[in-house]
Amino acid sequence: MTNFISVQLKKASEVDLAKPLCKFIQQSYPGAEAQAEHCRAAEELSRLRKSALGRPLDKHESALETLLRYYDQLCSVEPKFPFSENQVCVTFTWKDAFDKGSLFGGSFASGAFQHIKDTVLSALNREPTVDISPDTVGTLSLIMLAQAQEVFFLKATRDKMKDGIIAKLANQAADYYGDAYKQCQYKDTLPKEVFPVLAAKHCIMQANAEYHQSILAKQQKKFGEEIGRLQHAADLVKTVASRYDEYINVKDLVDKINRALAAAKKDNDFIYHDRVPDLKDLESIGKASLVKSTPVVVPLSQKFTDLFEKMVPLQVQQSVSVYNQRRADLVNRSIAQMREATNLANGVLASLNLPAAIEDVSGDTVPQSILNKSKSVIEQGGIETVDQLIKDLPELLQRNKEILDESLRLLDEEEATDNDLRTKFKERWQRTPSNELYKPLRAEGANYHNILNKAMQADGQVKERYQTHRDTIALLCKPEAELNAAIPSANPAKTLQGNEVVNVLRTLLANLDEVKKEREQLENDLKSVNFDMTSKFLTALAQDGAINEEAISVAELDRIYGSYTQKVQESIEKQEELLKNIQNAHQDFSKMKQSNNESNIREEVLKNLAVANDNFVELVANLKEGTKFYNELTEILLKFQNKCSDIIFARKTERDELLKDLQQSIAREPSAPSIPLPMYQTTPAAGNKPAASPAPTPAPRTMVVNTCCRISGCFCKLPSSMFFNSGMLFFLPPHRYCQMPMPMGYNPYMYGQYNLPYAPSPVYQTPGQPPYPPPQQPGYPFPQQPYYHQQ
Repeated sequence: MTNFISVQLKKASEVDLAKPLCKFIQQSYPGAEAQAEHCRAAEELSRLRKSALGRPLDKHESALETLLRYYDQLCSVEPKFPFSENQVCVTFTWKDAFDKGSLFGGSFASGAFQHIKDTVLSALNREPTVDISPDTVGTLSLIMLAQAQEVFFLKATRDKMKDGIIAKLANQAADYYGDAYKQCQYKDTLPKEVFPVLAAKHCIMQANAEYHQSILAKQQKKFGEEIGRLQHAADLVKTVASRYDEYINVKDLVDKINRALAAAKKDNDFIYHDRVPDLKDLESIGKASLVKSTPVVVPLSQKFTDLFEKMVPLQVQQSVSVYNQRRADLVNRSIAQMREATNLANGVLASLNLPAAIEDVSGDTVPQSILNKSKSVIEQGGIETVDQLIKDLPELLQRNKEILDESLRLLDEEEATDNDLRTKFKERWQRTPSNELYKPLRAEGANYHNILNKAMQADGQVKERYQTHRDTIALLCKPEAELNAAIPSANPAKTLQGNEVVNVLRTLLANLDEVKKEREQLENDLKSVNFDMTSKFLTALAQDGAINEEAISVAELDRIYGSYTQKVQESIEKQEELLKNIQNAHQDFSKMKQSNNESNIREEVLKNLAVANDNFVELVANLKEGTKFYNELTEILLKFQNKCSDIIFARKTERDELLKDLQQSIAREPSAPSIPLPMYQTTPAAGNKPAASPAPTPAPRTMVVNTCCRISGCFCKLPSSMFFNSGMLFFLPPHRYCQMPMPMGYNPYMYGQYNLPYAPSPVYQTPGQPPYPPPQQPGYPFPQQPYYHQQ
C-alpha cells in the first residue's frame, strides 16, 4: 500500500518583523519602559519566526511545537497592531506549495484546510494562489479526513477488532476517498499523481470493507454471501493493479483476497452448495466515521505565552481613542462655552466703557483699569511681540508645505515606475497597483493640504485684524505720561463720586469678576479630570466579545463630567443676569453724567483702548497657537513622510524581487527574447547574471500581517490569523486604513478653539473627512494629540 498523500511546506521569504513593529511602538507608546518591553517582544516574535520558517524542519514534535507557538503569537499580535499595506507594512512573497518535499501530519490538518476555506480566503484582497484556492483547500480537507479514517481502519486491523467494525471503518474511508476524487476529478488544481491515488484508495478501502464483511458472513454461515463479497473485492483490487500499479502496490492485498476466495469456493463446491447472490442483492455494509475536521482553536500550543500580554487589543485602543475624542469634545465644548461667555462679557463692558467710566471722575487722568491694561500689554512685549510672531508664520508654513510636497513626490515617483512596469509586463506584473494602494495616503495628503490652506486663511485674518488695531495697541504701549496726553480731557464728574448708582455698578462689576475667576477654576478642574477607560473596555471585550464603545463612553462621561457641565450652565446663567443688571444700571449712570462733546470724545478713546487690549490678548493667543499648530503639524507631517518612505521602500523591495523572478521566468521560456533589467536592478560587477531559481516562479504579493476598521469607533470583526499545514503559510487579514491624527480647526476670533486645552485624540475616519465640522469663521487647525496607551 502507498504512503499517505502529503502537502508540501509553503515557503515564505525572509521578513524582518521586529523593525516595523518597533517603529510603530516607538511612535505610539510614550513611556520608555513600555517601549522597551514591547520592542523586546517584537524581537522575540521575529526570532520565533526565523526558528519556525527560516530553517528546514525535522519530523518531530519539537518542530511542530515551534510552528504552533509561532501561529499562536500571530493570532495574539493581530488585534494589537494596525497592520496594513500602508500602516505597519510587512511584505511577503509566497511560492506554490505543490513542489518537492513532504509534510508530516497532525491532528489538525483537515481543520486547518477548512479554516483556510471558510475564514481566511474571505479576508484576502486579491486572487489566492492555486494551492490555497477554495477548490484546492476544500479537497485537501476531505483528503485529510479520508486518510485519518484510514488510520483508524489500520489500527483496528492491527488490534484484531471485530470484522464487522473493521468493515464499517473501511467502508466509510472508501466514501471519503470517493468524495475527494469526485471533488477534484475535473479540476487541474492538485498535482497529477493525487487523482490516481485517490481513485486507488477508494477501491482499496472498498475492497477491504468487502473482505472483512465476507469474514463476518462466513461466521454467520452465509457462504454464498462470503463468495460474492470476495469476488467483488477481487475485482476492485484487480482494477487497482491494472490501472494504478505505478502509484500503489496492492500485491499483498490481491494475494490475501484471492486465497480467501479460492478457499471459499472450494468449501462451497464440495460441502455447502450455497447460492452466490448477485452483487446488487448484497446488503449494504454499514459505515462508522471516527473522524471529523478539528476546528482551529487558539492557542494551539500548550506552552503558549503571549509575548504582547501587556499590550491591549487594537479594538480596545480604538475604543479608548474614540472615548478620548468624545471626552475632548465635551471638555472643549464646555470650555468654549465659558470662554465665549467671558468674551461676551468683556465686549459688553468695553462697549459701556466699564469700569473706566466710573473710575474716570477727574476727567484729566488715565483711569486705573486702562493703566492696568497698558502695563499688561507692555509686560507681554507689546507691538514687538506681535510683529515677531507674524514674521515667523510664513517660514513655519513653508517648512510644512515642503515636507508634504516631498512626501507626495515620493508616491508620484514610485507610482510612475509601477505604471511603466505594468505597461511593459502587462498581466505578468501581478501585484497591487500603486494608484490603488496609495489612495488612503493621497487622501490623507489632500486633507493636510486643506488643513494648510485653512491655516493660511487664518494667518491672513490675523494679520488683517492686527493692522486694524495696531495703532491703538501701540498707544497702550506708551508710558503713562504719553498715554495721558493722547487721551482728551473732559469736565470732571466729581459729583458722581459716592453716588448710589456708581456703587451699584461697582458691586455688579465685582460680582462679574468673581464669576470669571470661578470660571478659570472650573476650566482647570475640567482639564485635570481624567479616567483610564482601558479596564472598562477590556472587561466589556472579555464579557461580550465586542465593545459597545458609544454606550459605555456616554455613560462614563455623564458620570464623570455631569456635575461640571451643570456648573458651566449655572455660570452662564448667572452672568446673563449680571449683564442685564449692569446695562440697566449703566443707563441710569449715563443719564446722571454731564453730557458734553469733550466727555463723549474722551469716553470713545477709552473704549477703544479697552478694545485694543482685548484684541492684543486674542491676537497674541492666536499667533502663539498658530506657531504651536505649525510646529505640531511638522511632527505629524514627518510621520506621514515616514509612512510614505516606508511603503516606498517595501514596494521597491517587492518590485526588485518580482523583476528578478520575471527575468528568470522569461529566460526559461522557449525562444524568449532578452529583456534587460532596469538600471536600478543591474549589479556593479560586470558580467554577473542572476542564478536561475530551481523553484517555480513565485507569486509575489504584498501581504498583510492584520484598524481593522477604524471608522467613528467601529471595529469590524475580521477573521483571525490562519495556519496552513504546520505553519509555513499565514495570513492576517487586511483592515481598513487608519490615518494619522488630523488637526482640528479653531476660530481666531472671540472664543474660538485656538486656545482650547484639548485637541481630540486620533479618530479613525474616512480619509479626507475632517474630524470636526468647520468653524463658523476659518481658523488655524489644531493638531490632535496622538493616542497613548495608559499603562
